[in-house]
Amino acid sequence: MLLVIDIGNTNTSLGVFEQDKLVHTFALSSDIKKTDDEYGINLIAILNHNNITSKIKGAIVSSVVPQLCEIYKSAIKKYLNIEAISLSYKSNLPIKLNLKNNKEIGADRIANASAVVAKYNLPAIVIDFGTATTFDIVDKNANFIGGLIAPGLKIQAKSLSQFTSKLPKLKIEAPKEAIGKDTISAMLSGIVLGHSCMIDGMIKKCEEELGQKATVIATGGYSSVLFENSSIDYIDKDLTLFGLKKLYDLNQ
Repeated sequence: MLLVIDIGNTNTSLGVFEQDKLVHTFALSSDIKKTDDEYGINLIAILNHNNITSKIKGAIVSSVVPQLCEIYKSAIKKYLNIEAISLSYKSNLPIKLNLKNNKEIGADRIANASAVVAKYNLPAIVIDFGTATTFDIVDKNANFIGGLIAPGLKIQAKSLSQFTSKLPKLKIEAPKEAIGKDTISAMLSGIVLGHSCMIDGMIKKCEEELGQKATVIATGGYSSVLFENSSIDYIDKDLTLFGLKKLYDLNQ
């Protein structure tokens, strides 16, 4: 079995693959203050609960938080006695990075782009709804040519509450109408439907620059919230984990 770990700014997604099948998924908070022992104990507790600790034979880690990548690798070494692979732009990839500075690209975005090459028709646009909303663009020749980064839904909601005196905190969900009849529905419309309109507009812009229609795939925690109101073709919540599995196979 293979343990794959995608460390985000807010949450960390973990998956366990048995051959090519994703058999377990877990989530932990991303806390830079925790030690490798704390993360190791968490990992062992999760794996023991599912009776699979002794079955884990490999691991790969991607992270947008460099310090946490090293902490997780140390935890995996201490508690599972496995040398985890860390994903970077230097790894063997099924895509070609065609950017001004390949060092800047996040490992999660590399995993997403690598996954779409294996699973979907190209060109493709991956929209990852995390702390930030990111677009990853792969052209018809499997070149990762760039993308965009925008504030995510949670950031927008938090900012409205933080920088205004009367607007409340709210749970992110799709509004029923564009015209809000109260404060909460007005906020949800502005945040969720406004985000959806941004997505539709940016998909159109990206396709114009690509010169053709693209396959649009959504992943990340809030992907299902926007699916009904946007130009997204597929929701694939485990896309990043699948990409990590493919990259492990290329780099072990």
